[in-house]
Amino acid sequence: MQAFIDWLKALADQVPVTWFVAIGAMVEEVLAPIPSPFVMMLGGSIAASQENTMWFLLWLAFVGALSKTLGSFIIYVIADKAEDVMIDKFGKFLGISSEETEGLGKFLNGGKKQAWVIFLMRALPIMPTAPVSVIAGVIKIDLKQYLFGTFTGLILRNLIYLYIGFTSIGALESFSEGFDSLEKIGYFILSIIAGIALLWMYRKRQQGSALTIVEKLINSLKNYFK
Repeated sequence: MQAFIDWLKALADQVPVTWFVAIGAMVEEVLAPIPSPFVMMLGGSIAASQENTMWFLLWLAFVGALSKTLGSFIIYVIADKAEDVMIDKFGKFLGISSEETEGLGKFLNGGKKQAWVIFLMRALPIMPTAPVSVIAGVIKIDLKQYLFGTFTGLILRNLIYLYIGFTSIGALESFSEGFDSLEKIGYFILSIIAGIALLWMYRKRQQGSALTIVEKLINSLKNYFK
């Protein structure tokens, strides 16, 4: 991880801040397990040192959100395809079907509700972004709602980090470490959500089994009284 951080610091000295934010956001999302505040906070600090106005942060937030959304889309697609392969090969051993995993996405009722859930997941600074992309791909959240919620939520998240970096030059390391610790809470929350999802699938399977038994009993009685 430190090697990626050092590389990003060197990159920040070599390219314009807009390009740094675009490249850094992509690297942060797809390639490297670096603290999520790092790129935006550093971008905000650079913007302040170059005497840009705070309105410039809106542009950086937009560019970073666009780049990070593209990275999130890549992870979504990989998770989507991986889910198909893994469930087809190992689902019968785990007692899980594609219909059950995809049913979690349908449980959100589609439409704007999915977009709002993704928006909140992206906007909250304590929520790690890559695991959210993986989960969305596995349960097949509607792609349009996923991308819209991701992009809009990341703009707000980026603005928070950029503003902190812009107003707190020299405090990057301490702030980054602090938010990194907060993200552990986000991982804990996602673990709880995953546990609830597994429990939901188990209950659906049990209900399905019970319905199957009832149907067999009814059919047997019908045949008996014919």
